[in-house]
Amino acid sequence: MSVMQMTCRSQSFAAPVVEAAALTRIDGPALIVRDDTQLAVLPGWRAAAEADGLVRLSRLAGAAPREVRLDRPDPVTLELFNRRFMGVAEAMGAALERTAHSVNIKERLDFSCALFDADGGLVANAPHMPVHLGSMGASVRAVRDRRGTLRPGEAFALNNPYAGGTHLPDITVVMPVFTRPEAEGPPDLFVAARGHHADVGGVQPGSMPPFSQTLEEEGILLDALPIMRDGIFLAAEVREALLAGPWPCRAPDRNLADLKAQLAACQAGADTLSAMIRDQGAEVVARYMTFVQANAASAVRRALTRLSDGEAKVPMDGGGEIAVRITLDPDRQGAEIDFRASTDQAPTNFNAPSAIVDAAVLYVFRTLVDDDIPLNAGCLEPLRVRTRQGSLLAPTPPAAVVAGNVETSQHVVDALYCALGVMANAQGSMNNFTFGDADRQYYETLCGGAGASVRGPGASGVHTHMTNSRLTDPEILERRFPVRLETFEIRKGSGGEGAFRGGDGVRRRLRFLAPMEAALLSTRRTCAPQGLAGGGPALAGAQRLIRADGAVHPLSGCFSVTVAAGEAIEIETPGGGGYGPPAAPPKPDSEAPPTAT
Repeated sequence: MSVMQMTCRSQSFAAPVVEAAALTRIDGPALIVRDDTQLAVLPGWRAAAEADGLVRLSRLAGAAPREVRLDRPDPVTLELFNRRFMGVAEAMGAALERTAHSVNIKERLDFSCALFDADGGLVANAPHMPVHLGSMGASVRAVRDRRGTLRPGEAFALNNPYAGGTHLPDITVVMPVFTRPEAEGPPDLFVAARGHHADVGGVQPGSMPPFSQTLEEEGILLDALPIMRDGIFLAAEVREALLAGPWPCRAPDRNLADLKAQLAACQAGADTLSAMIRDQGAEVVARYMTFVQANAASAVRRALTRLSDGEAKVPMDGGGEIAVRITLDPDRQGAEIDFRASTDQAPTNFNAPSAIVDAAVLYVFRTLVDDDIPLNAGCLEPLRVRTRQGSLLAPTPPAAVVAGNVETSQHVVDALYCALGVMANAQGSMNNFTFGDADRQYYETLCGGAGASVRGPGASGVHTHMTNSRLTDPEILERRFPVRLETFEIRKGSGGEGAFRGGDGVRRRLRFLAPMEAALLSTRRTCAPQGLAGGGPALAGAQRLIRADGAVHPLSGCFSVTVAAGEAIEIETPGGGGYGPPAAPPKPDSEAPPTAT
């Protein structure tokens, strides 16, 4: 039996090397060698061969847990906790997807799950919706501040855009987590699950009205509403809230089912965190939450050293403008992100509350980090975001905001990338298409072209930047709703020209088999996505109503129409801008210089 030096978790052991065929039982440290793999047996573990050829690993009784330093992070342990925390959020997402009722959450995956520290700071998330994840911490803090003393077995629902929400269809369920047996004092952690509900009332089925001017027209408002007490779902109280106001929810049973699924996701996260705390200790888990955030802040600071000051202005359909100036501060290893020159608050619904701006900034600067780290609140620590109260990016209630979440957020991202010289404009829209009646409501976002960058061309037919949902499978869409998907294809040639081309948008046509109210909320229909560094613009989006007799009627980028049975809506989404000047075409033969003879 040979002996080798084995290093694991920054510790070295003299470990015997054992052939699997000769193994009966051995206590770690040891290295078991098989034809197809090698098994490292750590101290405190036992490996035993079983009759079927498997090797069973079991922890030895009384094995002392490895001491974890709390004064500074161990690199290996830090990476383990990165993965553990992300794993909690991923498990929450899996539970929500399995148990949700609506197509929006179950099929389109329009949801996000994350865990937060005691102060409501984002610790880790699964790779869900960026526009959700960067703003959910404000929702957690709003619940904490509005409800005062929190207790085990409680959960709350919030969709207030002026308290960390995005727009009213996105309902966040927040659950406090207590790790002490006596459960006294404030919560130690929080878990939260945000899902886009198919309908929360308002003047338009699907709760995405193109022409709303006040928040009330967009649906019902839940402001830290208690939905669970002593572990019991408060069905009657929640139903009463869903049916309140002049335009109540159209399908409250579906809302209740999805809220229960969000509670199940939060409970899955709380249970996993509790198990982690029992195994690792509450102090270790809390310290490594801090270390994970500090590591993210350091990663962003390193990324800032590769950037330079910049500014950009991105026009919006309808006359608005996103203006940003980025100023690096080498002394404090940070940057100021100044949006104060952006347009004043609009009478339309394109206003974006500050939580959405924070989410866009968090997303952009996380993408500039090469390290594989969770998106968390630490990414914002080196950055100072400035907005102006009463502007498009810091509106005052009760301004309408439904498009601010889905459209203005995309323009904020484009402005940031342009100011940094990183990437041309993406399609800049989520192309929010809704249809429904009193009984059925559906919402989808449509993919388009990504902007090209210095690294390569943009992708075609993808959900870009602040959205990360998918489209419902045609079989499920046509089974659940009276529609037929006739066309869904790449809109070839819609991306901008350049040294690297922008991605192409898509063309999608739905024919209705029953009368419906249909609406589109979109941008980049008059202001096309722009290229960068000499790259060309992409094609703007377009949409049309196709009558049963084949007559075609162009529609604006924001429309609401009654569609008869047999009629169709066709939407063409924008492409992405190109990067760099296009290569000069070769000269024709007639212009070639004469050949010497």
